[in-house]
Order: sequence, then C-alpha cells, then structure tokens
Amino acid sequence: MNLLITGGAGFIGSNLIQQVIDRPEITKLVNLDALTYAGHLENLNSVCRHPKYVFERLDLRDKGTVLELVQRHEITQVMHLAAESHVDRSITGPGDFIHTNVVGTFNLLEACRSTWLGGGARSAAPGTFRFHHVSTDEVYGSLGDTGLFTETTPYAPNSPYSASKAASDLLVRAYHHTYGLPTVITNCSNNYGPFQFPEKLIPVVIQSVMARQGVPVYGDGLNVRDWLYVRDHAEALWCVLTRGRDGETYNIGGHNEWANLRIVELICDLIDELAPELGGGSRKLITFVKDRPGHDRRYAIDASKIEQELGWLPAHQFEQGIRETVRWYLDHQDWVNQVKQRP
Repeated sequence: MNLLITGGAGFIGSNLIQQVIDRPEITKLVNLDALTYAGHLENLNSVCRHPKYVFERLDLRDKGTVLELVQRHEITQVMHLAAESHVDRSITGPGDFIHTNVVGTFNLLEACRSTWLGGGARSAAPGTFRFHHVSTDEVYGSLGDTGLFTETTPYAPNSPYSASKAASDLLVRAYHHTYGLPTVITNCSNNYGPFQFPEKLIPVVIQSVMARQGVPVYGDGLNVRDWLYVRDHAEALWCVLTRGRDGETYNIGGHNEWANLRIVELICDLIDELAPELGGGSRKLITFVKDRPGHDRRYAIDASKIEQELGWLPAHQFEQGIRETVRWYLDHQDWVNQVKQRP
C-alpha cells in the first residue's frame, strides 16, 4: 500500500498518521498538505523520521502537480481529509471553501482516475486501489429534537462549508458510478482531541478559561452535537479504507450527544479541578453571544452500519475523552502558543 493522506498536518490527519503508520500493509505513507493556517508539521514530530513517511507540500488546487505526485509515488490508496473546515470562516469568506473543498477534490479524483483507470470508464482491479473521501455530518443539515442521520438521509447543507463538502461528496459518488473509480465516503460527527487548532469550540473554551477571559457561547447554548474522539475516528477510517465496500457511505459517530452549554460547563469544571491555581469559579466566565447565522440546531449520527458491517465501535466515552483532551492542552501550551502565533 502506497497510501496518500491529504491534510495530514491538520488535526484529524496528524492523529490518523500517528495511528496507522506502523501498519504492516503500508509500504509508503505520503502526507500531502498545503500548510495553511491550520496545518502544522509540529503535529507530526513523532513520525517525521519514520522510514515510511514522506511529506509533500502541495496545494490541491494545482491540478498538474497533484497528478504528478500521484504518479510519482505510485499511490494505491487515498485518504482525502484536506479541507477548509471552519464554519465561521466559510460565512465570512466562502471562496476558499469552494476552491479547496470542491475544486481540490475534483483535481485529486481526476489524478486518481487518470492513473488508476487510464482515463477509461472501466473498473480497476478489485482491491487494488481505493479513494476514501472523509466528510462531515453537516452535509445532512439540521435535526429536530429526535431522530438520527443515516447514510440515506437527504443532503440539506446550511452553510457554505457544509455545501462545499456536500458537493465534494457528490463528485466522489459520481466518479464511482460513472467511471468505476473504487471509492468510499465517510461522514463523521464532531471530532475532539489532541492537536485541534484553537478555533473550534473545545480548544477555544479551554484557552479562554486558562486566560480568564469570557467564554463565548452562541445563542442559548442548547445546540446539540454528537462528539467523537479523534483517535476513535482514525480507527474507523482505517476500517473503512481496508474493509468497506466500494461505492458505499459509512456514518461515523461517537454516541455522545451533548449541548454546547453542557460541554462548556464540563470543561470549566475540569479546569477548576486540574488547574486549581487558576482560582476556580470558571463557569462565571461563560458569556452568551449572538447566534451564528444558519446555526444548525442538532446533529446526531446513526453509526449502526459501520458497527454491523465492519465491527467498529468508539472506544472512548465522552467524559473520559474530554478529560484526556483538557489535560493534553494544559500540558501543551507551548504547542498552542506556537500555532496561534503563525500567520
């Protein structure tokens, strides 16, 4: 297996690389990353000298160099994680999301089609190649108080970010059905854990509490998300890459529905326990702010398909995983300061 992981210097990608690089099936692991603001090679210090590891700084929007890389490294499997992913940024600047998430995915699909299928509408040898597209549950839109997203839930994206991911999902699906490209798609719930760039909810809360600043909570704080520990996600991705069925979609969820306000309160309490020198009383820092435009009310994943077909279940309960995450950020403030200072 000559495995290409795109976005490998980001949050999920770096955790994935650390988790799979010693797998005996892998001959070479190529990390393609443009190193935008959320990609940091410091995340990969533990594997940067591994004999299987190769780093390529490359922008997926550059179609010619993407093709050259896939051919030069004789890539046999792709795990495509590279994406602009922050909803707030997509609201203020949607263009980057369309160019990276949609056009970038198209360029990578074309490179794999040309290399693996020779440009013809015929199937590659079964099991020889695979294109694994990693996506989000946000493509499904918003749920009410009940119900779960399944693999057949109609797409109803409500932000430029989720619309760009929905478009890229549909491109991947089309390349399978039109050209016979061997593809799988995964749609996951909200990830948390080590190396998450400090713009997302959990690291924002941790950093705000540590700085004794106001902790922003959108609206009434009762928007619900299903939270998945990033290392559980990495294990699920490997299961789908190696054992999923071509042309299928698999939802990956953590069985952990939490309202945003409850998560913020839990983090405040954990920091009061783990860092008492900060003075305690962190819940007093919670500050309600104007709600995000188009803020989906609830996401929740039905992960029964991946459980039944591939035997995957998350190993971490949320209370365990969030404690480990808070502890990691408390112990790695040098990393936080380093990535926040970079332009």
